[in-house]
Amino acid sequence: MSKGHAKHQERHHGLSLFGKELVRRCAAHCELCNANGVKLSIYEVPPIPAEPDIDHCIMICETCSEQLERPKRRDPNHWRCLTSAMWSTTVPVKLVAVKMLQCLSQKEDWAAELLEQVYLEPEEQAWLDKIEL
Repeated sequence: MSKGHAKHQERHHGLSLFGKELVRRCAAHCELCNANGVKLSIYEVPPIPAEPDIDHCIMICETCSEQLERPKRRDPNHWRCLTSAMWSTTVPVKLVAVKMLQCLSQKEDWAAELLEQVYLEPEEQAWLDKIEL
């Protein structure tokens, strides 16, 4: 087994330890689009720390995951759900929502209008500036 594969397995195991707590936090709903009854997975919010950190993790559905990972496949209408997520008290959820709104606001007026309502604390803004989607 290669060192890279072993490190990936170790990281995956570390993240899986957060699973139950994250599912409790999100009440088995996608933390971005609020979908329920679907498979959820852990998404690490960049920048990804060296060691797995629950404060950098959110639970998201396959649809959100695919659209975060593949920008060319983004469906702007799917992301209208961010109207709620942008107000999340869970900081990484809020920041991914705001970052996605920033990406969408270049072509979508509704996203630009939502961004005008957002308020971020200085430490949230500093983290947001490091996120690339």
